[in-house]
Amino acid sequence: MKRMYPLLNLIGYAAMVIVNILAERLPIGGKTTGEISAQYPVLVTPAGYAFAIWSLIYLLLLLFVFYGLTKKGRDSSSIAAIGPLFFLSCLSNITWILLWHYEQLTSSVFMMFALLISLIFIYSGTIRNELRNSVERWLVSLPFSIYLGWICVASIVNVAVALSANGWKGFGLSDTTWAVLMLCVAALLALVLGLRHRDVAIMLVFVWALVAIGVKQQAYPAVVWTAYACAGIVAIAVLGLLVRSVSAKFRGRQG
Repeated sequence: MKRMYPLLNLIGYAAMVIVNILAERLPIGGKTTGEISAQYPVLVTPAGYAFAIWSLIYLLLLLFVFYGLTKKGRDSSSIAAIGPLFFLSCLSNITWILLWHYEQLTSSVFMMFALLISLIFIYSGTIRNELRNSVERWLVSLPFSIYLGWICVASIVNVAVALSANGWKGFGLSDTTWAVLMLCVAALLALVLGLRHRDVAIMLVFVWALVAIGVKQQAYPAVVWTAYACAGIVAIAVLGLLVRSVSAKFRGRQG
């Protein structure tokens, strides 16, 4: 059965890309993804340029799918460990797009969480398998580090949009206060994931998103400065990991 996973991944990936293209070109439901987002402005929405990261994500996922179709990929324990989870993540992505474009915002949150959970399991699988060669670090680990990081941020935004659309009053706290809290949660999540697994890529995704939120929310100084401060803290952690990595390699060569 595991030999079928690469083919299943190809089918899931192709379907996901086609639906995402149709969502923008038709567009599905009569509005683009960005137009629907603009209908529900929340203070954790990033600037539009940040969503260009999807191009990188889809490119890396394409490389992952192609690698799975090679002989090394078919024999890879990492691909086998992922199993049908990538296909399920593609189905979650497709379903989320449909729910979002037909403005079923509450339901879209649950589907976003389904996508998030599938990616967490995939990411955990790649961590447990301790990828030993550089090819799999680039073609298996990296795609899901970046994908998971972005979906963590997207989940926060999706929840905020759904709550706003349903008239949630925030337990009496202001929108700015909730935005500041969510930004701090995002930074903490970046640090926990990144430092625990020494994963620079996933942390850089959070930096990208946090800076873009600061750029977008210029009318709200507290949100802007919190976003930039959180991005700075995560960036410093990234720098620390890189310095430690270079130092360890240097000591290894010296030894």
